[in-house]
Amino acid sequence: MSQHGGNSAPPPGFGKGYNQGPPDPVMYQPGQGPEYGDPHGGISPAPAAGAVAVGVPPGLEYLTQIDQILIHQKLELLEAITGFETNNKYEIKNSLGQNIYMANEKNDCCTRNCCGALRCFDMKIKDNMDREVIHLIRPYRCMFCCCPCCLQEMEVQAPPGTTIGYIKQDWHLYLPRFSILGPNRETLMKLEGPCFTCNCCGDVSFELKGKDGDETIGRISKQWSGLMKEVFTDTDNFGIQFPLDLDVKMKAVLMGACFLIDFMFFQKSG
Repeated sequence: MSQHGGNSAPPPGFGKGYNQGPPDPVMYQPGQGPEYGDPHGGISPAPAAGAVAVGVPPGLEYLTQIDQILIHQKLELLEAITGFETNNKYEIKNSLGQNIYMANEKNDCCTRNCCGALRCFDMKIKDNMDREVIHLIRPYRCMFCCCPCCLQEMEVQAPPGTTIGYIKQDWHLYLPRFSILGPNRETLMKLEGPCFTCNCCGDVSFELKGKDGDETIGRISKQWSGLMKEVFTDTDNFGIQFPLDLDVKMKAVLMGACFLIDFMFFQKSG
């Protein structure tokens, strides 16, 4: 299980229910490790030797070992200074702050700056060996729709070209709700957010529940980044918690859900 050591503080946004224990087992990929002068944050975790990866899309083996993910949006200086919208970039890390993946939005200048947070996009998620392991596709949808005819949706592929699931917004009068769907659009889990998604000096959590919407089994949390960062930039920090034994494909779909939530509720227009 991906957890901190006994005296380490939990990562921001993870409070009650965060279990402490021994850290992740970490393997080094070629060209990394203490002998290369990179003993800390830049270490790339890899599955333990001999790990069985039956039915696991290539590049997602490490997700079988963890129950938490941290996502940090990278600050783009051009965007921060000019307000000119650039492609979003994210670092995806384990609970020790070690890089697992990088996510890069692929979009054109006109779409980014004319459509803002509503924009359609493709997003490539690559591992530390620069292999694309997850592909996200978000079609254009109207954000403020008063009827269930044009709700938000995202497709998740892993490996690219093979659909493993979808995130679909559920129509509700005032609550942000989503269904986590399998490749055949069968409902597997639910996500439910708060009435107000403004994170004024605090975290905003979207509760992950079973397909019946009863028991909470995890969450996606938008973490408070500090007043200056929240006001003047749209760089966001998220934490994702899910059961350790959750299907690795659904862990990847939840990463897609995190990016969809970021664009829908927390991205600012230039």
